[in-house]
Amino acid sequence: MVSEIFSDNEINSDKIELKRVNPYLNINKFKRKTFSIKDEFKKLLAGDTIALGKAITLIESSNPYHKKKANNIIKKCLPYSGKSIRIGITGVPGVGKSTFIETLGLYLINEGHKVAVLTIDPSSEISKGSILGDKIRMENLSKQKNAFIRSTPSGGNLGGVARTTRETMLLCEAAGFDIIIIETLGVGQSETTIKKLTDVFVLLVLPNSGDEIQGIKRGIMEMSDFILITKADGDNLQASYITYNQMLNIVNLLPKKDNNWTPKVILTSAKTNLGIKETWSEIYNYINYIKQNNFFYENRKKQNTYWMMETLNNIINQYINNNKKIKKLINKLEKKLENNKISPFEAAEYLFLKIFKS
Repeated sequence: MVSEIFSDNEINSDKIELKRVNPYLNINKFKRKTFSIKDEFKKLLAGDTIALGKAITLIESSNPYHKKKANNIIKKCLPYSGKSIRIGITGVPGVGKSTFIETLGLYLINEGHKVAVLTIDPSSEISKGSILGDKIRMENLSKQKNAFIRSTPSGGNLGGVARTTRETMLLCEAAGFDIIIIETLGVGQSETTIKKLTDVFVLLVLPNSGDEIQGIKRGIMEMSDFILITKADGDNLQASYITYNQMLNIVNLLPKKDNNWTPKVILTSAKTNLGIKETWSEIYNYINYIKQNNFFYENRKKQNTYWMMETLNNIINQYINNNKKIKKLINKLEKKLENNKISPFEAAEYLFLKIFKS
């Protein structure tokens, strides 16, 4: 078989070159095209979701070369971003976040909007992998021309929001999506990161959830602009009204927000479309309200500052983790910590002065 492919001279040669099986095949056709920022940016602005997906993949990459290209794309997109309504949706697992988002998304598309849904999937602590199955859970919405769904692994981020979610949101806005919905992992102490990303914070609650209400952190309740009772249909309807009244009582006990907004409590059902239209109407009214008192714009300015500092922290951590000298110093300090020769605070201060010495 070998003799049929190679000549005797080629077999005896140290350097063997394979002959092309099909000499008429155009191999250039199968070569990967170079990623052109200029071309992909034009496509992205035109609403091309394939170009949008490519740009997001660059953002999510840890490759320094990819990061440089991603930063260039983000910079180009900035003048075209910021014109959407950003909605954050949270709630305990099983509350029906994906089902509610799909129903709301379909309603908004029928109303003439373009909807981007950014979902965060939990990453495995063992394999670091994620299922990324939101297109399966939102099957009907994913088929819509004016919808874009992107799942991102959390990467262990305690905030329930992936590190790249903000940049992805900016790209979606540049691509013409005027409603951005961000779905987080679930309610937790650090889940409040979503508040630093969005204009509207929506908490979903199950009917007849007395124990669940006890488990929800007070801080999340205080930050919520809307509290929606989900699955208010069928046998759950009576329990939904009980939970609705409980939530109204809780809302009245919460301290006033900076913008003087009182959180709205709404009964919803993705199955019967109960409260879907009302939810959007109230969100739209809320956006107009915070724009009139200038809270909308001040809030976004604060968010920009917050994410600048968060990014700085990430850059510093990456620098530390990739610097061999610093890693050796950390190992030495860890041994001193184990032997109680130094306190964690003293070690941290020593490390800081070593890294940032002038």
